[in-house]
Amino acid sequence: MDEKRTVKISKSLSRVLRHDPGRVGLTLDEAGWVRVDALLFALRLSRAELDHVVATNNKKRFAYSDDGLRIRASQGHTVAVDLGLAATEPPPVLYHGTAARSLDAIYREGLRPMSRQDVHLSADTETAVRVGSRHGRPVVLAVDAATMAAAGHVFRVSANGVWLTDTVAPEYLTPLS
Repeated sequence: MDEKRTVKISKSLSRVLRHDPGRVGLTLDEAGWVRVDALLFALRLSRAELDHVVATNNKKRFAYSDDGLRIRASQGHTVAVDLGLAATEPPPVLYHGTAARSLDAIYREGLRPMSRQDVHLSADTETAVRVGSRHGRPVVLAVDAATMAAAGHVFRVSANGVWLTDTVAPEYLTPLS
């Protein structure tokens, strides 16, 4: 499958599995899963196309259930789902990539999930730079996850390694130069 088709399918999957399953007549279960056969029918895809996109997505945005009969987005939902991720002790420092133009608001309000369910954090600066680059000139913020965890903040890690938490107050943020 060519790259253009792969990207188109990936974007459709993100839209349906993270934001608007009803647009194609699907309903996610409480954990965000939908039956693969129903998704294939709704999006007019072959299983080979779906398998290709899931396997080659560099961010591992989608995951199959253990039996391969269901699929869901790994995180990033704007619809209410409970991914069932256990609280996990984070590394001492996590990272958040953002656009430079967002810094004033972040320093005032901290990191908020906005339309999503969680704030997304990265375990490495390279990923944070990539994320921040999507919105303009990237800036990477270090998050003092150890201090947050000690203060009772809960962290979870998604199937594709994205760290999730409810909010990050400004006092836990340090810009990296």
